Amino acid sequence: MKVDRRTVRWVRFALILAALAGFGLAYLLLPGFRSEVDRAAAILLQGDIAGLRDYILSFGVWAPVVSALLMIFQALAAPLPAFVLAFANGLAFGVFWGGMLSLASATLAAAISFWISRALGRVPIEALVGKTGLESADRWFARWGAYAVLVARLVPILSFDVISFAAGLTRMRFGGFLVATVVGAAPATFVYSYLGGEAPQYVQVLMVAFGVVIAGAVVAAAVRRWKSGKPVPLGDPDDQVEDTP
Repeated sequence: MKVDRRTVRWVRFALILAALAGFGLAYLLLPGFRSEVDRAAAILLQGDIAGLRDYILSFGVWAPVVSALLMIFQALAAPLPAFVLAFANGLAFGVFWGGMLSLASATLAAAISFWISRALGRVPIEALVGKTGLESADRWFARWGAYAVLVARLVPILSFDVISFAAGLTRMRFGGFLVATVVGAAPATFVYSYLGGEAPQYVQVLMVAFGVVIAGAVVAAAVRRWKSGKPVPLGDPDDQVEDTP
């Protein structure tokens, strides 16, 4: 029996919308849940690696699950920093297992971002991640085409969450997106895990360096945009980047 493609898209849209609405209602109506979300966000924003490690481990056997949920949360609540979690996972679970957990949860977060974008379309995603960020992703895909996801994962100053959302607006196949995400994310993820587990004293220095580089990249992008004008948008998923081989 052949399933209508339009029906599948509407079902996907309804499920994702229901999940987002459920989270929003829980945040608004349940003080305990809201307090926990705000606490987690504050720890992530502070960049307190030891504090984040202690917070994750406070959940006992559920600690890996909480870490994965935090990775998904930061992807949907940009600009919370994902690499802080990778540092904390290395400190909490060791280099190998912390790295594996970070890689798996980052891949899951990227997949969720991809499908949310594909289900909702460009306008809601612009509201979620910002028009400027999505326009930067437009330029990235225009430059690298089908390899944009892989290259983005290899460049630590880029917001891969925005790239994941942008990928969902293209014709890129999910399988290709997933492979590119894992292959591109693995090197940096295990480096962060090693620093968190074996050399946490250098983490703050690295975070400051990242901040300086990111600030420089933002200024450079603003100047480039001012000189060249607005980029061409991604548009509809059916009219864009070819499938990843």
